[in-house]
Amino acid sequence: MEMACDERREFADLLAGLAPEQWDEPTLCSQWRVRDVVAHAIGYDELSTADLVGRFVRGGFLVNRINAIGTGDLAGRTPEDLVQLVRDHICPRGLTAGFGGMIALVDGMVHQQDIRRPLGVPRTIPSERLRAVLDYALYVPLIRGAWRARGVRLVATDLEWSHGKGLTVRGPGEALLMAMAARPDALQQLVGPGKERLAQHI
Repeated sequence: MEMACDERREFADLLAGLAPEQWDEPTLCSQWRVRDVVAHAIGYDELSTADLVGRFVRGGFLVNRINAIGTGDLAGRTPEDLVQLVRDHICPRGLTAGFGGMIALVDGMVHQQDIRRPLGVPRTIPSERLRAVLDYALYVPLIRGAWRARGVRLVATDLEWSHGKGLTVRGPGEALLMAMAARPDALQQLVGPGKERLAQHI
């Protein structure tokens, strides 16, 4: 949970420094602008159990439709309002607080990078936090990193972390995470004989 809170603080700081026009820039999430990704990242925190069930019903229990409903409810707000919403939810609540805050941590880290990469705003993620997310991303259902990395061995070059058997793929831990999260943009930073096979699963 402490890591999730730290991740959201850094996310809020990033957003507070964006220029107005950057909020409508595209991200690595297909068809989502920066403001849409932000709305999605915090869109579950204020939902009660009844509200959450209602959203799932409205979305026909289809993940993309459920996410679109929540994003649509918030994405029209001003950048200032969205930044304040993130600051109001530094510590995750509701669904995102699940598994001791790990849902918020994984989702928040991936989506922060969805914004940073297209905007050309890199950062150094603390190794302990990145390692925790890499481990969890292997098995969380909405990422399925281990499934995407089947048949290859992922090896981080900037921290002690590896996973799998097979042809090797090496690169920064953040790039391995984004590849496991099905972001082809990350392949540019990866090397090794298993890269082509990994690319086929993204």
